[in-house]
Amino acid sequence: MPLIPERFRRRSHSNPEGTMTLVEHLEELRHRLFIAIGAVTVASIAGWFLYGPVLHLLRDPYCDTLKNLPAGNRPPTGCNFVFSGVVEPVIIKLKVVVFLGLFIALPVVLWQLWAFIMPGLRKSERKWAIPFVLSSVFLFALGALIAYLTLPKGLGFLLGFAGSGFTPLITGDRFLGFVMLLAVAFGVSFEFPIVLIFLCGVGVISSDKLRQWRRGAILFISVFAAVITPSADPYTMLAMMLPMVLFYEAAIIVARLMKK
Repeated sequence: MPLIPERFRRRSHSNPEGTMTLVEHLEELRHRLFIAIGAVTVASIAGWFLYGPVLHLLRDPYCDTLKNLPAGNRPPTGCNFVFSGVVEPVIIKLKVVVFLGLFIALPVVLWQLWAFIMPGLRKSERKWAIPFVLSSVFLFALGALIAYLTLPKGLGFLLGFAGSGFTPLITGDRFLGFVMLLAVAFGVSFEFPIVLIFLCGVGVISSDKLRQWRRGAILFISVFAAVITPSADPYTMLAMMLPMVLFYEAAIIVARLMKK
C-alpha cells in the first residue's frame, strides 16, 4: 500500500506526468515552512514597533476589571503588571512581537499551506485558493476580536471567583500569555467552517452527513469549547460555542449550494 494515496499525490516539477516521492514531499514541505517562517520573522519587525499600542490595548480589559473589584481587593500596583525575573521583560516583549508577526504574516502562512496541498486537488478545486486565504484570515481575525470582547467578562468571573479575601497580583508574562492563547484558541476554532466546506468540496463528507451528525456535532462543539478555552469560564465558552454552532449550520447551507 503506498504511503500517500493516489488522490493526494503531488506532481513532480521534473516529471509532470509522474508523482512526487516521499522525499520530494518533505523537501516541498521544508520549502513552504521556510517561506512561512521567513514571513513571520519579517512581520515581527513591524510587530516590534506595534508593541506599545498593542500592549496598551491588551491591558485595557484588565484595568477595567480591576475598577469593578472592591477597593480592598485591588492590587497595590494598580493595573500595572509585575515581573518576577531579570530576563522576564525580554521574554514578554518577544512573545508579543512574535505573536503580532504571526498575525500580520497569516495571509502568507495560509497561502503556503494552500500551495502545499493544491497539487493534490483537482483543477476545479484549485480555484478556491483566494477565497480560502481571504475567508481564513477574516475568520481568524473575527475569532481574535470576539476573544478580546469577551475578555472583560471572563476576567471579572475569574478574578472574583475565589471571593473577597484574595488580591490579584498578576505577572505580565502570565497575563499576556493567557490573552494570546485565548486569541489563538478563538482564531483556530473559527476556522471550523472552512474545514467543513473543504471536506465537502473534496467529497470526504456531504451536506446530508452534516445534517445527520448535527446533534453529535453540537455535543462535540460544547466539549471542544470547554477544553480549548484557557479560562474555562461560562462567558468565554458560550462566546466560542454559539458561533461554532452557527458556522456548522452555515457549512451545511454552503455544501448544499455546492450540491455536495
